[in-house]
Amino acid sequence: MAQKKSVIDDAFPGDVVGLYDSGTFKIGDTLTEGESMTYLGIPSFSPEIFRELINTDPMKSKQLEKGIQQLTDEGVAQLFVQPTLGNKKIVGTVGELQFEVIQYRLKNEYKASCEFRRINLHKACWITSTNKEQLATMIRRKSQYIAKDKDDNPVFLAQSAYILQATKGEYPDIEFHVTSEFNAVV
Repeated sequence: MAQKKSVIDDAFPGDVVGLYDSGTFKIGDTLTEGESMTYLGIPSFSPEIFRELINTDPMKSKQLEKGIQQLTDEGVAQLFVQPTLGNKKIVGTVGELQFEVIQYRLKNEYKASCEFRRINLHKACWITSTNKEQLATMIRRKSQYIAKDKDDNPVFLAQSAYILQATKGEYPDIEFHVTSEFNAVV
């Protein structure tokens, strides 16, 4: 009942175990004894709060990059990178406290300094379409609002509900998803 810890050789469904991990595993991973399993994973929902990640110590860029990648893989927050804006990094969370936690962990675990700049975003929507031409046109025309998620999927960063609705009307063949589980196979 979480009162004590012990080393075990076998675990069974429902057991909670801790594994040493050097960055191989992330939230939602499934371990099996070889059988192939495909199911819906833990979805990434569109964050509530967005901040631009600013590196305050350029000499520690590699540490910052490694740290933010690992922290977002853990599920602490979501990372969106805007390639057309010099790989600008935007971190999305569901609460303000998460930015403080990220900043503290980057400083103490990765020796990297950063700050978060407020940006005005309403929603992050993963975008897909069977109309590849329309999708490419939207990505080109709205490039300053397009980012990539950790899996390199395109994400539209809408500044307001109005802009999101207007963009949906302008590109009717594009689907706007509020979770990252839009292409999962069941």
